[in-house]
Order: sequence, then C-alpha cells, then structure tokens
Amino acid sequence: MTTVNTNFLKLQSNYLFADIARKVSTFKEANPDKRVISLGIGDVTRPLVPAVVNALHKAVDEMGDAAHFHGYGPEQGYAFLRDIIVQYDYKARGVNLSADEVFVSDGAKPDVGNFQELFAQDSIVAVTDPVYPVYVDSNVMAGRSGEMTGKQWSSIVYLPCVKENDFVPDFPKTRPDMIYLCYPNNPTGTVLSRAALQGWVDYARREGCVILYDSAYEAFITDADIPHTIYELDGAEEVAVEFRSFSKTAGFTGLRCAYTVVPKALQISDGKGGKIGLNGLWNRRQCTKYNGCPYIVQRAAEAVYSEQGRKEIMGVIAGYQRNATMLRSAVSEMGLSVYGGVNAPYIWVRVPSDTDSWGFFDKLLQQAALVCTPGAGFGASGEGYVRLTAFGSPEDTEEAIKRLRSLC
Repeated sequence: MTTVNTNFLKLQSNYLFADIARKVSTFKEANPDKRVISLGIGDVTRPLVPAVVNALHKAVDEMGDAAHFHGYGPEQGYAFLRDIIVQYDYKARGVNLSADEVFVSDGAKPDVGNFQELFAQDSIVAVTDPVYPVYVDSNVMAGRSGEMTGKQWSSIVYLPCVKENDFVPDFPKTRPDMIYLCYPNNPTGTVLSRAALQGWVDYARREGCVILYDSAYEAFITDADIPHTIYELDGAEEVAVEFRSFSKTAGFTGLRCAYTVVPKALQISDGKGGKIGLNGLWNRRQCTKYNGCPYIVQRAAEAVYSEQGRKEIMGVIAGYQRNATMLRSAVSEMGLSVYGGVNAPYIWVRVPSDTDSWGFFDKLLQQAALVCTPGAGFGASGEGYVRLTAFGSPEDTEEAIKRLRSLC
C-alpha cells in the first residue's frame, strides 16, 4: 500500500487562521445584527490604484491581439519587470544587483516556503519567536522539525523576540544553517536597526549560515535608520536571500506577484568538499516546478514603479499608516502596552495580566464584535499578546477605535 509522507502528519491540526474563522462564523450566526470588524488577518482593503488598473487593461487588450499575445513567459520573470525592480528597489539605494539575480513569482509566501528545498534535510533551522507560521511548517513538511515538545519543535532553534530584549533576537547558542528573519516584522510590527541587522549579517558570515530575509513590509518603513533591503549591509550578498512582495505594497493580495533575490555571490557547501551557488539552483528549481507569473500581472507590477503609480500607492500606504497611528493611540488609552505600528502595518498589544491571548480575542469578539489575532498562534513567545492590523478602511478603523474605547 502507498504510504503518506509522515512529516505532513506532524503538522498541527489547529491552524491559527482557520480557528479564528470558525470562532467568527459562530459569533456571526449567533449575532446576525452585529457587524464584525476584523483587525486580525492581514489582508488589504484598498483597491488597486488607477495606474495599476490601467496597465492591467492594456495588458489584457494585448492578450486579445495576435500580434501582442503572450503564452508561456520566462520562469524567472519578464526582463521589463526584473530590470525596473533592480533599478528602483536596489540601485537607487546604492545596491549593485543584476537582473538575473531577481526571480519574479506569484507570491512571497510560496517562495519562502519553497526555498528550503535547496538545503540538506539535516540542515538546522532558526526562527524568531513569535514567528510567521510558514517558516516553521514548511520545514516540518521537509522533515527538519524533530518532534513537538510542549509548544516548540525539538530540532528547530527558536530566537525569542520579547519585551525583555526589545524584540531584537539574540544570536543562538546552537549554530543554525538557515536563519529566517522578517523585518519589518510579522507579527510584532517591530524592526531591526541598521546596526542590529549588520550584526546578523556578520554572524552569518562568521558562522557560515544563510539568512532567509522576508522583507514583505519594506514599503512601510519611515525611519531613516531602518534599512529597506538587507543588501544595504556590508557582505549581505554573500549570506542572504531576500523575499519581496507586491501584496501589501501595492494591494496585490488577489493579483499575486512577488520576487526573490538570490545573489550570485551566495554559495553553500555541495556536500563534496566544494561550494555551489544558490542562484543557479533556484533557477533550476523554478524552471522545473514553476511556469511563471502571468504576463498581465507583471505588466501591472511594472506600473507600480511608474511616477503616477508610486504616487498613488504611497497615498494608500499613508492611509494604512494613519490607521496604525490611531490604533496605537487607542490601545494606549486602554492602559495596554503597545509595540510596532510605526514602520509596519502591525500593532503588537500586551493583553491584561488576568487573561491570555485567546481570552482577549474572545473578549473583543463577544463584547465589541472586533477580531484580533491571538499571539499564541505565532509561537510560545507570542502568548500574552495579540496582533492588530492597520489594513482596514479609515471608516472601519475609526469605528473599531470607538468600540475599543467603550471597553475602557
């Protein structure tokens, strides 16, 4: 009889967002007269900006014209998009990358989840705690997790990010092969300073590690001391892969476009005494398992970099940032400690001492018809916190704040 990949059986059955959805559905059925406002799951609410919509329409028209029709595209992405990414996201910041170090895809989440395939099964993985679940679950599927002991996997190295260390992870006592870092951070909304991130790059170079750097929320950075790309740091091209997304930057959560940067200078052991570049391996993997992001979507992403596109998108982001500022103030007025929400769309809230994160979730839902995300779902160090997001409409955010204040 055919046997299942038993690593999949290790996955925890209670997926965070599925549990939230179930609780919210039950509440709505019992309270059909109450309008629920979600400050939980991090989807955007603002529509695509006009510059992007116009580019989509134009590309759709091209697809209906035999002279301009596009079938299979390059698995790495069209040159027009890769070139403009390099120019605006990297060279404009003093980073010298080439277009063939950029790989366009349909999402940062699948790229982050798939990239671990390039590493040996016995590679040691380090993650910050709390953590975006895909970093952990993809390595559970790959057989690197060990066994669940308490609330953590025995073979994964956890890097607590808590108030006591200002949410800056300490270097691990056990040397890992792969280090997942996400900044601005999901879920805490905190950031690493230039000096702190340089420390991690130096650590990875010294110890022979690879940093998998999730930079999906880069567009929300306003502090000049916070790097927009890890490649602003000395030596990062030797040790880091960077994942970027148009989802939160330009509202592409339903359109799907992202890219991953794999520098040619990044090499790891080939297991035979030599070294091999990850750029070529990722290219080979994509050519084998991926057919490329649709042409019309890549044309839409190209429009993100136009003068009009940048102006319109920064206006949308500014609206989300105002939401974050208002939410921070409202939560502080409740007497709760609040972190993040300055260079990121996420606000990390310490719940009252007489409850836990799921208890506070239930309180907000039952008493105010508001949805948050319990920190316990992001790992052991997330207990005692909830995540709020700034992705609601201005009207919903203002209404949510009124309801929060009613709880004081």
